[in-house]
Amino acid sequence: MTQLNNRFSTFILSFLVVFFLSANPVHAGEAGEFIDDAVITTKVKAEIFNDDSLKTFEISVETIKGVVHLSGSVNSQAEISRAVEIARSINGVTAVENNMTVK
Repeated sequence: MTQLNNRFSTFILSFLVVFFLSANPVHAGEAGEFIDDAVITTKVKAEIFNDDSLKTFEISVETIKGVVHLSGSVNSQAEISRAVEIARSINGVTAVENNMTVK
């Protein structure tokens, strides 16, 4: 009976090792991307708010792997263009996706 328990324990342990090793690991680079994205989002939001022609909280900003996603409603096409221009000017931004609308 002890030998059967040892084999079963070895099997379970082996299974768990294989399971955990085969799971998708989080790489250090991915954690860095998350931090970089948060920094980019913060910078874009600050620049939009500090811009005299915008000064709005109605523009939502989200960054995923360097791509800035803008959404929300603004007063004119010029404000949309300015927000996109600001987002593109931030270091680390690889692209800007505009989903903003004019009120």
